[in-house]
Amino acid sequence: QVDPKDYTFSGLKDETVGRLPGKVAGQQFIIQDCENCSIYIFDHSAAITIDDCVNCRIFLGPIKGSVFFRDCKDCKCIVACQQFRTRDCRKLEVFLCCATQPVIESSTGMKFGCFQYYYPELALQFKDAGLSIFNNTWSNIHDFTPVSGENNWGLLPENAVVQDYVPLPGSEELKAVRISTDATRSIIPITRGRRQKSSDESCLAVFFAGDYTTANARKLIDEMTGKGFQLVQTKEVSMKAEDAHRVFQQRASEFIPLLEKGMLVALEFNGDGAVEGCQSTVNDVFSGTKV
Repeated sequence: QVDPKDYTFSGLKDETVGRLPGKVAGQQFIIQDCENCSIYIFDHSAAITIDDCVNCRIFLGPIKGSVFFRDCKDCKCIVACQQFRTRDCRKLEVFLCCATQPVIESSTGMKFGCFQYYYPELALQFKDAGLSIFNNTWSNIHDFTPVSGENNWGLLPENAVVQDYVPLPGSEELKAVRISTDATRSIIPITRGRRQKSSDESCLAVFFAGDYTTANARKLIDEMTGKGFQLVQTKEVSMKAEDAHRVFQQRASEFIPLLEKGMLVALEFNGDGAVEGCQSTVNDVFSGTKV
């Protein structure tokens, strides 16, 4: 029997509260009427609503469905979800991983950055929530209620440090979670999204479905960013033959048989020399893999 009290934080003030990995296990969660609290959900959930919270710091592990912020203000958040929505919110700063286009409505002073976080259970929680670490449209915000001449949202500074916004939990119970906010360990690859590109030259690298697709994609990201190229966006998608002709053009026929194996992972790198840099890295590091 599910007790709603186990899945609700309500009416708290000046407290640090949370749920450890395994404690939410895909249930819905409600957070409401909290002030000046630090709230951490280190597990996957079905959906989360956050209402009337003020000056809170919030971490939400992978959410299979939607997260909905209503009437919140001055909150700093780290969120991974399928759908992200806000209504009547003021001044939320969010490090976001969102599989679909995030939506804000009647909200002002919103700021977004790319989700970055790590603890050992997080990768499996993403799987349990049905989220891909490569599908993240964090910067592609849709504003339902734009005001002419004003911008209701923007991006966090590129050098924003997660811990400055949502500090690590101080309570003894939650300290058991082995967290790293080191950007290089983030479970989600950190992308530039819609930030200004530094170069006119971009390169698309595609890994086809196989046993090591995720590991290979991560390896290429490390190699390329280590050489100073920027990761603009990542995608995990299935591709049809007609897509392959559009993307791979004259080389499509050699790749089409690989599409039937399952989802592919695509990475866009930007920077002067990105194409050559990517080709040489692929030849050096992935000699036996079709890229």
